[in-house]
Amino acid sequence: MAQDVAVLDFGSGKIDVFIGERGVNNTICINGMGECEYAGFADGEWFQPEQLEYAIGHAVNNAQTNSRTKIKQLYVGVPGEFTTVVCRDTSISLTKKRKVTEADVELLHAQGDDFENNPDYTVINIGPIYYTLDDERRLVQPVGMTSNKLGGHISYVLAETRFINFISGILEKLGIESVEYVSSVLAEELVLFDDITRDQYVVLIDVGYITTSVAVGRGDGLLSLYNFSVGGGHITGDLAMAFNITFPQAESLKRKVVLSLNASEADVYEIADRDTRIPFPAKLVNEVVMKRINLIASTIEKCLAKCEYEYPDYIPYHLTGGGLSYLKGARDYLSKRLGKPVEIISPSFPPFSRPNMSTVVGLMDMVLNQQPAAKKKGFFGRLFGRK
Repeated sequence: MAQDVAVLDFGSGKIDVFIGERGVNNTICINGMGECEYAGFADGEWFQPEQLEYAIGHAVNNAQTNSRTKIKQLYVGVPGEFTTVVCRDTSISLTKKRKVTEADVELLHAQGDDFENNPDYTVINIGPIYYTLDDERRLVQPVGMTSNKLGGHISYVLAETRFINFISGILEKLGIESVEYVSSVLAEELVLFDDITRDQYVVLIDVGYITTSVAVGRGDGLLSLYNFSVGGGHITGDLAMAFNITFPQAESLKRKVVLSLNASEADVYEIADRDTRIPFPAKLVNEVVMKRINLIASTIEKCLAKCEYEYPDYIPYHLTGGGLSYLKGARDYLSKRLGKPVEIISPSFPPFSRPNMSTVVGLMDMVLNQQPAAKKKGFFGRLFGRK
């Protein structure tokens, strides 16, 4: 019998709560959802922490009302800005040549997990980049293989303990009995790319409304993760300042932009304002937008320059999130600016096949994968850290 799970996603401008179950053909069936706009966060700090309890409560209550169920256990996605990634080489001896078991894999993961006494961070996910046997072969699933030792390059995603304590306090007041924390960026990586693609490295760029995450991943783990507080909302702000218009007007103007347009001095974008239409010079509007994208691109380059892993030069960068994906011509402009192919990617779960749904669908898919059938395969031990 299918079992409902509940996930909470902190977007940079909106909180989403989904309640759902696994459907036929590995689909995701959403039985209830709730959302609430809020001030968001930047540079690892909440803008209006005193209002967060109301926003979370509103989203949770709406999801419960829509699904007619009470949330007892909630999986919370931790945004990239509140996490860090540490990768380690670990190994264990099997004393004699025998088949590798799930218990061996969990022991291997535990070898590198010495964060128990770290006051600032808590492990929330553990994932293998790859495993090795006594012949030094690299593989993604060692269980059942014969060897006298087991090694691996293991990724540990750590969340800020202050984030966990703060959110746990709010959820406790709301009557949530059990809370698990998982990495939003890892969830995105696992849902957006298939196993074969991930084994060849992936570069994922999630540009949200206020924040951007840049991740390099391989296998079932993250190799590196960088975050900076610039997103699509800053483009809206730039337009509002440049043309002295309101934020809603600037948002409407942004949605008219076509960066591939070779605008002349006579070309204009028009937005509706009550009974009139307001024109804006298309060439100048495009220049304002491109200036902000240039800043985003240069910051992405700086992030990737810090990555100590050498991934193949031929792999494309993948763009997701709601900050840039919907801006006409932004993908091509970003690709030109980065000097790399850029592809927009979104979840393959209709009706949620949109870039801005990558995180919440990823969280739901990850959690559903670790339900009873998956637990038998050791999924929980491989991808989830301690509570």
